[in-house]
Amino acid sequence: MTGESTVGTSAPEQADKKITVYLLDDHEIVRLGLKDLLESDGDIEVIGESGSVSHAMAQIPALRPQVAVLDGRLPDGSGIDVCREVRSRDPNIRALILTSFDDDEALFAAIMAGAAGYVLKQIRGSDLVDSVRRVAAGQSLLDPAVTARVLERVRKGPELDPALAPLTEQERRVLALIGEGMTNRQIAESMFLAEKTIKNYVSSLLAKLGLQRRTQAALFAAKHLPDS
Repeated sequence: MTGESTVGTSAPEQADKKITVYLLDDHEIVRLGLKDLLESDGDIEVIGESGSVSHAMAQIPALRPQVAVLDGRLPDGSGIDVCREVRSRDPNIRALILTSFDDDEALFAAIMAGAAGYVLKQIRGSDLVDSVRRVAAGQSLLDPAVTARVLERVRKGPELDPALAPLTEQERRVLALIGEGMTNRQIAESMFLAEKTIKNYVSSLLAKLGLQRRTQAALFAAKHLPDS
């Protein structure tokens, strides 16, 4: 099996019977294991797979699986990026984020991207299969209390220092992480974005704030961003 492959779509009568799934994980052995696991009971069919964000973004809308099982972090981006892009093009495709990382920011990002579920890779095989079935049936695996907190956070938003007004929300997040002493690479990993994207954000926020150096941005963040 190659690193980027797809399996032909099934006949209409088979599609009616089976849950169609797309797999995104940068480790081929993981994809093979997930495919065998999901197809073991005969009611789920993996119709496509990929090891990169770029291929997944092109293939998933074309194949239109019922469920896309997406790895949280990949070399060229994240499953959350894929979820956001795919669902903006086809809201009928349900996304299940499968990740090794249990943190609030990632969960927040997944909810905002429209994911139907966020599960850790430590999950039991039978529970993962059940999760795919539930997501395909239109259920959400996200804790309602957590979702409510996220929606409240979005609705209220933080009190904003006027000095930060020129910046977008993403630029303010980058600025805060610069203030914590993070490198562009660390910020990219924290925000599930490509390092090149972070570099662009840094250049933009420096220009908007009339700053020239990263150290100036760190001092600005310490003065104007609330402790959190």
